[in-house]
Amino acid sequence: MIRHYRFAALLAVAAVPSLYAQGHDHGRPDQLGRVTFPVSCNAEAQKRFEHAMGLLHSFWWEQGDGAFRAVAAADSTCAMAYWGTAMNAWGNPFGGGPSGPALAAAAQATERAVALSAKTPRERGFISAVATLYRNHGTLSNVQRLRAYSDTMARVYRDNPGDVEVAIYYALSLVATAPATDTTFARQKQAAAILNPLFQRFPQHPGLAHYIIHANDSPRLASLGLDAARRYAQIAPSAPHAQHMPSHIFIRLGLWEDDIASNQRAYDAGVAYAKAQGLEGVYYHEFHALDYMVYGYLQLGRDADARRIAAFADSLNQVDAQGPFITSYNRLALAARVALERNDWPAAAKLPIPNAAPATLGAVTRFARGIGAARSGDTAQARAEAAALTELEAAAVSGPQGAYWSRVVGIKRRAVEAWVAFATRDTAAALRLAKEAADIEDQTEKHPVTPGEILPARELYADLLIEVGRAADARAAYEASLLREPNRARSLYGAARSAELAGDRAGARKRYDAFLAQMKTGDGDRVEIARAREAMR
Repeated sequence: MIRHYRFAALLAVAAVPSLYAQGHDHGRPDQLGRVTFPVSCNAEAQKRFEHAMGLLHSFWWEQGDGAFRAVAAADSTCAMAYWGTAMNAWGNPFGGGPSGPALAAAAQATERAVALSAKTPRERGFISAVATLYRNHGTLSNVQRLRAYSDTMARVYRDNPGDVEVAIYYALSLVATAPATDTTFARQKQAAAILNPLFQRFPQHPGLAHYIIHANDSPRLASLGLDAARRYAQIAPSAPHAQHMPSHIFIRLGLWEDDIASNQRAYDAGVAYAKAQGLEGVYYHEFHALDYMVYGYLQLGRDADARRIAAFADSLNQVDAQGPFITSYNRLALAARVALERNDWPAAAKLPIPNAAPATLGAVTRFARGIGAARSGDTAQARAEAAALTELEAAAVSGPQGAYWSRVVGIKRRAVEAWVAFATRDTAAALRLAKEAADIEDQTEKHPVTPGEILPARELYADLLIEVGRAADARAAYEASLLREPNRARSLYGAARSAELAGDRAGARKRYDAFLAQMKTGDGDRVEIARAREAMR
C-alpha cells in the first residue's frame, strides 16, 4: 500500500525552512478568503452558498460538489445551488470540460436550475450562461460550448455592470476562450482590465487573485500578475490549488525557489486533505504540483531531488476520477524532463512508451525518445519516433482541444525530424525544420497543464546552430528563448557558450556568471558546470 505521508520524508532534505513557518492550516476547507455572493435563497442556504463559492473560486472540486449539495439541502428551491453544482462539475475551464457520466450529471443539474426559475434577472442570467455549457453536449464540442458560455456571460455582464461576481465570471470566460495562437493576448488583457480594479476593492477575494494569475500566465504579461501571485496563497491557505497557482507566474519569471516553495505548499495541502479524508494516495492536483516543482529543481541543477520526486510521483496512487489528462501528462512529463534537461540523450531514448495514452500524451514520450535517439546517433529509432509523432499529430485532431494539441504535436514532430536530418547529414533540412518548429511554437501559448515545454523548440534550434558552427545565430536563438522563458538553465549555458564561440568574452562571462549562480545550490555534477568554470578562468 502506498501511503501519502511518505513524501514528507522524501523531500525533507529539499524543504525550504520558511515553508513550515507560514501558519498555513492545510486540509481545512474553511480558510478560503472572502466571497460575498447574494442569492435569493434562505439565510442558511446563503451562508452555505458563499462557502461553496470560496471552494469553487479556488478550483477545489472535491469539496465543492458536496458544498453545493448542502446549499440545496438547506433550500430545495435555490436554483443557484444547482448552478453551482453544474459549474463545479465543469472543472478547470482550461482543461477541456467533463465527459461521460460526469457530463450527463452536470447537464441534469443545469436542467434542474432552469426548471426552478430563479427569482432575479441576475440569477437567471447566470443560469442561462451555464445552460450553454451543457446544451447540445452530444453534438457540440466542449470548445464550442465554452465559447457560447462566454458570449452569454458578455450579455449578463452588460446587464449587470456593477455586479462583482458577474464581472469575475465574465473575465474568467475571456481567459478560458482566448486563442492559444493570439500573441497579442487581447482577451487576457480585457479580462485583467476587469479584474484588477476589483482586486483593489476586494483584496481578500480568492477568485480575483486566482484569475488575475490566469490572465497574466504568458511571458509578456507575467510581471503584471506577480502581486496577485504573492497574495493568493495567503488569501486561501486551505486550498491546495491556491498554493500551487502562484507558481504559474513564478515559472514565467524564472523565480525557481518561489516555484518550488509554492508547489511544496500545494503538495502538503493536498496530502493533508487526503489524509483527513482517510484516503490512500493523492488527488490529481498533486501530480500537477510535482511536475511544476521538478521543473524548478532542474533549473537549479538539483537533479537528485528532481529524480527522486519524479520516481516517487510515478509510484503514487491517484484517488479521484477527475483530471485524468492532467495526471497522465504530468507523470510522463516528469520522466522526460529529468532526462532532457540534463542532456542525457541515451536515457531519453529509452523512456518506456505509455500503453494507452491519448495522442497528446503519447507525444510527450515519443518526442523525448526521438530527440534522445537522434542525438545519441540511433537514426533508425529516431525515424520511428518521428513517424509515430506524425500519426499522433493526425489523431490529436479528434480529441479535446484538438486543433491546439495537433499543432503542439506537429511542433514536436518537426523538432525530431530536424535532428534526424542533421544525423543523416542533411543540414539544410535540419535547420529548416528546426526553425519551422521554433517559429510555430513562438506563436503558440503553452497549455496550463505544463510548467514549460519538454524542451523549447527555439532552444533546440539554437543547439542545432551551435552544432553547425553558426555561433552568432545560436546566441540570438538562445537569447530569444530566454525572453520567452527567463532563467532556463540550458538556454543560459547555451547563450554563454555561443557568445564565447562567437568571440564575445564579456557577453559570455555575463551569461556564465548567471548560469553558475543559478547552479550554486545544485548537485554540481553537470558537465556544463565544469565547462562554465573552465571558461571563467
